[in-house]
Amino acid sequence: MTSSFFDRRGYFAHRCARAWSWLILATTGVDVTVHGLERVVRGKTYVFVANHQSIYDIPCLFWHIPFQLRIIAKESLGRFPVLGPHLKRTGHMLVDRSKPDRAGIFGWASRLTANGLSLIVFPEGTRSRDGFMNKFKGGSIMLAMQAGLPIVPISVIGSRHVMKKGELTTRPGHVTLIVHDPIQMEANAEPTVEQVRQLADRIRDVIRPSVEHEASQPA
Repeated sequence: MTSSFFDRRGYFAHRCARAWSWLILATTGVDVTVHGLERVVRGKTYVFVANHQSIYDIPCLFWHIPFQLRIIAKESLGRFPVLGPHLKRTGHMLVDRSKPDRAGIFGWASRLTANGLSLIVFPEGTRSRDGFMNKFKGGSIMLAMQAGLPIVPISVIGSRHVMKKGELTTRPGHVTLIVHDPIQMEANAEPTVEQVRQLADRIRDVIRPSVEHEASQPA
């Protein structure tokens, strides 16, 4: 956390997170294959949207998606000593869903773009126990619409076998990440509920086939 005092972009902290991710994957015997990285441009700002199967999704994505990834966190975390200022300094977005701040969203998006940062979100809101996907919640999707940032769907396949929901044990395994074509967005300061729902469903429909094909296979 102290690194954010001399590295306001958070690059060093992210490198530490990537090293931590590599160590976790290496020591627990998790192999990851990535398809589709040629569809995105290094250094460009994206909102990566992934399904959520396991705690292992985070190290898989942080190590194998070669972008400076940031997260959305609750605004209340910003009030914690040390942690709150660190999150703000390094480009993570703190959101108070009860008080939308459109000016803050545009400012945050500008900082992401200026510093070459991207966002990773899991709009299911919870991990899937059986591999079949839950409905996408619209909050993080709406932020991408308001900011006008391109959205990149990612299918995470197989991580549920490595560490199952509700368990602390890990198993060696193979995870596949599929990076799909970016969905270009135009900034929309006030998207309707229907517009948000349609986009959330569109993204889910891109991610879902490969994820649920694996889930439907015999164990």
